[in-house]
Amino acid sequence: MEAAKTLKAVLFDLDDTLLDWSEVNLEWMAYEAHFLRRVFTYITQEVHPLSDEQAFVQEFYRRTRDGWNKGRTSFIAPHLGAILVQTAEALGVPPGQLDNRRCLEVYGWGIVPGSRIFPEVPEVLSLLHENGIKVGIVTNAYQPMWLRDIEIDQHGLLRYFPDCRISAADVGYLKPHPAIFQAALDGLGVQPEEAVFVGDNPTADIAGAQAAGLQAILRVTQPAPPMLSGLIVPDAALNTLLELPGILDGWFPGWRA
Repeated sequence: MEAAKTLKAVLFDLDDTLLDWSEVNLEWMAYEAHFLRRVFTYITQEVHPLSDEQAFVQEFYRRTRDGWNKGRTSFIAPHLGAILVQTAEALGVPPGQLDNRRCLEVYGWGIVPGSRIFPEVPEVLSLLHENGIKVGIVTNAYQPMWLRDIEIDQHGLLRYFPDCRISAADVGYLKPHPAIFQAALDGLGVQPEEAVFVGDNPTADIAGAQAAGLQAILRVTQPAPPMLSGLIVPDAALNTLLELPGILDGWFPGWRA
């Protein structure tokens, strides 16, 4: 008789899984302009004079697009701080003069207007904690996690994730690359068969987690894309995280302490 599986951890994607972006209604480049202006001003006033802010912005977006385009096939993660430094160096700042963490500190971050946590998130995370289940975040963000931490703390989420918050920018690889999932498993000290992943992206979250040995649950936030019909099939799907405990009951009987 096969021994019952033990659930030790649940890993979550961040954006559109824990954080609801559906009400965000802004023009991103216009919104980001003031963050980039901070960095441009800092560099010009404290490091090396730059004369053309628009050239800085255009070079930043060119490098950002290139990084994400390459990442789609190589799964090598772009890094916001590195892009800021490379942009400045391309415009004449001597190599080695800029530190990417300092650039990110100047850039700053926080809650994006219109974003919010899904209302059921605190209840579900509390239930997992009460039953001794470890939780973690695995995000394809190109910001290092310490920067996203500012945002998730303002949302009231940081306290639920004391042990494992993984950003692609820190690991160096994007989901679905197995390295980012393994980093989370190692951080929590669990094996793939002892963990479940919940995310909204069929390729990055579902196929990626399954390839890393985890059972994967699709967080449905929009009509499922055609690729789900046969090529990528989640182990389960849910429309609200309130459905998660019931799915876990079926897979891991007795997981509730």
